[in-house]
Amino acid sequence: MQPLWMIPADVVPQASIRRPRSGPSWIRIFLGGSVLWVATVVVTFVTGNTNLIPTIILVGSFLVPVTFVAFAFRHGDAVITAQRVFTAFVYGGVLGVLGASVLESAFLAHASGWTYPAIGLIEEGVKLAALWLVARRLPFYTARDGMVLGATVGFGFAALESAGYAFNALFTSHGLSLLDLVETEALRAVLAPVGHGLWTALLGGVLFATAARSRSGRPRPRAALLGWYIVVVLLHALWDASQVIAVWLTLLLTGTRYQWTSIVRLGELPGVTQAQVHVFTMLNWGLLAVDGLIGLALLLLRWIPLQRGRATAPVLPPRNVW
Repeated sequence: MQPLWMIPADVVPQASIRRPRSGPSWIRIFLGGSVLWVATVVVTFVTGNTNLIPTIILVGSFLVPVTFVAFAFRHGDAVITAQRVFTAFVYGGVLGVLGASVLESAFLAHASGWTYPAIGLIEEGVKLAALWLVARRLPFYTARDGMVLGATVGFGFAALESAGYAFNALFTSHGLSLLDLVETEALRAVLAPVGHGLWTALLGGVLFATAARSRSGRPRPRAALLGWYIVVVLLHALWDASQVIAVWLTLLLTGTRYQWTSIVRLGELPGVTQAQVHVFTMLNWGLLAVDGLIGLALLLLRWIPLQRGRATAPVLPPRNVW
């Protein structure tokens, strides 16, 4: 009998891979975690106990990523066990941020117009490599499982990155600022669902789909993966560059002759009006919304057909496939 891992992913019997999930609802995880985070913030503000700051950073940074990983886990096959999800979240996230930090410090010492695409190339590349590493021993591969594990690696990266941003926001020229920390975590929590997790989920689905066309039954680099990698890098670059783009768009729409002259001669933008601030804010959030909607649409276009095929499969009792 041919080993299961040798069978192409598109012909693996659905009855062997569709199994029920148990565990806490992602809604309960989010609501319970939100209550704990708010309570910790309030107690810290009231008591001034700085020992609680690490708790604020950890709970606030991991709450949304863990919630979405719990949601994704319930849509994976039996091969996507809780242990594999935990491994992908922790190992994938840590390896991703370490690899990105090393490569960005080595190749992006000086900012330029290519900085944003370069950051996208590096961060999406290291997350893809981390996913490839943590998934190397799966018994079989499907595009749906690739999207689940890809999202897990991406959200692990996002959680650790958010913790770093929150920690840096704590320190200001006027001393420690708990308000800046909380605002940073709240903003990144809102944006987290359409960032790293979504982008790596797209790449994970394509990566695992290559197993069906590989003689070994293992994921292999192919033209389709390269194409989607470029798409994801562009989405990442647009996301990171949204503020810079919004500034230039604001100037094109509302800039005065004096402001343009000052930018050319001094590299500064004086006399910014409140109206310009509002225009910039709307453009910045608009660009982020467009970027997120494009990524979400691409994800749904790939995910919905996979779910329709899965809905017809019978459900078998759960088993440990680690």
